[in-house]
Amino acid sequence: MNMNTYDVITIGSGAAGMISSIVAAKANKKVLLLEKLPKLGAKLKATGGGKCNLSNTLGNTDFMNSFGRQGRFMTEALDLFDANSLVKFLGEIGVNTHSPDGFRIFPTTHNSSTILSALENELIKQNIEIKCDTKVEKLLFDEDKVVGVFTNQGTFASPNIIVATGGLGFPTLGANGDGYEFATSGGHKVTDLYPAMLPLLTKETWVASCKADTIAKVQMRINLPKAKKLKAQGDLIFTSKGIRGPVVLDFSREITPYLEKYDEVPILLNLINGKNEEDIFNHIKEEIKKNKDSSIVENLAALLPASVATELCLQCNADPESTFNKLEGSVRTALLKILANTPLTVVGHIGFNKAMITRGGVSLKEINPKTMQSKLIHGLYFCGEVMDLDGPCGGYNLQWSFSSGNLAGHLLS
Repeated sequence: MNMNTYDVITIGSGAAGMISSIVAAKANKKVLLLEKLPKLGAKLKATGGGKCNLSNTLGNTDFMNSFGRQGRFMTEALDLFDANSLVKFLGEIGVNTHSPDGFRIFPTTHNSSTILSALENELIKQNIEIKCDTKVEKLLFDEDKVVGVFTNQGTFASPNIIVATGGLGFPTLGANGDGYEFATSGGHKVTDLYPAMLPLLTKETWVASCKADTIAKVQMRINLPKAKKLKAQGDLIFTSKGIRGPVVLDFSREITPYLEKYDEVPILLNLINGKNEEDIFNHIKEEIKKNKDSSIVENLAALLPASVATELCLQCNADPESTFNKLEGSVRTALLKILANTPLTVVGHIGFNKAMITRGGVSLKEINPKTMQSKLIHGLYFCGEVMDLDGPCGGYNLQWSFSSGNLAGHLLS
């Protein structure tokens, strides 16, 4: 056998690429793992701020539903390798895990380096050949079959190529969209691509006065006729130019496509734990009973940080230091309304440079969900973020990378 010929070549060394290589090697396949950066797993190392939220405790059905209408594509991959399988696999390679909040699963070290080191050791144990600083320039085809790759380090032959290149988020960690080019070179369709899981910029400048304030259990929804049903809940943090925090990261994947279409996207926030105007009015009345001379900001102290309460008062021409009862009726009505539904206008984002994931990718219609193999090119497999499937924060996307990578590594036809 030629030294440059392999049973399978994996392109990309994230979670999907490493586990697919390990699975193939365990089946006695000769595996070559190619990574264009100097070291393996750069993005995996940065996952969750380095804490590495691996997965979560949801059952498979609820897990898939969290990905929306395309979630059922994951059925076979999850049946073969779900969160329990991942925990078992990691235990076998020396990584202990736990779920401190009963939902998210982490390594007990809360350090992604633990995961990366264990996977690297397993790659070596399975005699997988690893080539870093090796950039794949193009895939090589023979009619409807893949036959190898051409790289900056030479040509390597294989009847099986696994594309595990990730998306476009965080280019400093190796993301440059090359996987989409490989897919289109084989005739695959790539859907529109949008940055997701990233902070958002707003037209309103008052948010700067509230920066660093964290609001818990914020309800967020898009205020457009065709998007009324889209909503999310979680912690929100104001920044000097907009908003960030878990709920924003989650919901940005819904907002960025609309932003591309409309240039600006109106959203509504409930910053007061789901309370409506009547609830807020009753709360204020109770506070006034305790101290009739208390200011509006003091009345709202149990519900909102003072900086946020002050800015919302100013937005409807209410003096924050005034008592509620001294406000004109129309101003009181406006204040209750803005407290229950705070309007903001999203006008931009920070782009793929800081996007944790990419929304969009290689069309699922052209990938066999039972194998992860291309329906167009024999021997070409896809796994992980390069495909058109993304989930919310909370270990969803990393679990999908492991699950799809595991299935691809079985090289099923």
